[in-house]
Amino acid sequence: MAETKTIAPAQSVPAKHENPRRITAHNFQLAADRLGLDAEMRMLLSTPFREMRVEVPVRLDDGSLKVFLGYRVQHSGVRGPAKGGIRFHPSVEVDEVRALAEAMTWKTAIVNIPFGGAKGGIACDVHTMSQRELERLTRRFTSRIQAILGPYRDIPAPDMNTNAQIMAWIFDEYSSHHGYTPACVTGKPVELGGSKGREAATGNGVTFLIKKLMEELGKPLKGVSVVLQGFGNVGTFAARGLDREGAKLRAIGDYYGGIYSPNGINLSDLFAHQKSTGKIQGFPGTQPISNDDLLELECDVLVPGALECVIHRGNAERIKAKVIAEAANLPTTPEADEILNKKGVIILPDVLANAGGVTVSYFEWVQNLQQLFWEEDHVNAEMEKILGKAYRNVIDRAQSEKIPLREAAYTIAVERVAKAEKLRGT
Repeated sequence: MAETKTIAPAQSVPAKHENPRRITAHNFQLAADRLGLDAEMRMLLSTPFREMRVEVPVRLDDGSLKVFLGYRVQHSGVRGPAKGGIRFHPSVEVDEVRALAEAMTWKTAIVNIPFGGAKGGIACDVHTMSQRELERLTRRFTSRIQAILGPYRDIPAPDMNTNAQIMAWIFDEYSSHHGYTPACVTGKPVELGGSKGREAATGNGVTFLIKKLMEELGKPLKGVSVVLQGFGNVGTFAARGLDREGAKLRAIGDYYGGIYSPNGINLSDLFAHQKSTGKIQGFPGTQPISNDDLLELECDVLVPGALECVIHRGNAERIKAKVIAEAANLPTTPEADEILNKKGVIILPDVLANAGGVTVSYFEWVQNLQQLFWEEDHVNAEMEKILGKAYRNVIDRAQSEKIPLREAAYTIAVERVAKAEKLRGT
């Protein structure tokens, strides 16, 4: 049925039976214990503010009617409007959306931008849908949840298998109910009020923070061996950035599997191969490798940029990377964290590592409200300023309290949100 495949496929499959909400709950409790929060504050901070489930009927191109399930969870709005992406993937279910919404609350607090956390999704398989069907699905979903959206309430953005075109449909559908409102969604095309630099922001932010961490460790990024799992929007821009910095990409994986070359992968040639064949598989000079085996390759830096829970107790002992930079949301389970920490693996946590996207989404929101637009160099410079400050705060907290970077990041975030709750008198 698929007619136009403009959306990157999903990037991996999470470990069976893993519940991503368990990850956020565990990390929150570690931070709450460290901060000595009382039971009432813990309840306030861990309970989602609002959840909406909608049934989304869509007329398919063959004339049949299919009902999809969609969700929007607003975890917190205490520090500003809720902010978070919308993903289209068959595995979308409410606990996953809850976990990702909570992670957004901590992520926006770590980079200290005036947002809370939200997430949304529709359980669907974009590979079986035409562009017309995707538009109908997006518009109907938006019309069902538009009452809880808005520039000062909840601002969606792209996530897995969604892109600027889908954000444009959300913007148009929301505006049909509320009047012209470009600030209702971020990640839009530049022609409709999107920010320059937004599409590349998450991947560029990952590269920037890996470079900062490697400098901290006394090792320049040039010549560092990298394994990248995930080659959608985030992965491709992270790969470009790492390649520009002189890193050696030894393996890359996507939805269909991975490719491996111990001597490194020429990225420009790979993009040409992908453009001509529609896939990265079969790239000359590489060997095929599964996504599971790819994670266990020896390398300096492993970048999981796919789904959550891909690093778990079943494979953590076999991971040979010295550094893990989490471009994906919630890719590492608590049991894997414990194993990797004992092995001395340094983990750049997702709530910091992939925060470039939400940071530039903040810039887009600001530009839409002001109707005053920035050049890309200015966007990138401001993003690096915010990410650099957040990185320094996390490193300093980790070093002063002798805790892993993830625990330091969550402690900073929970502390900021708890203070906002107290000041507002909730």
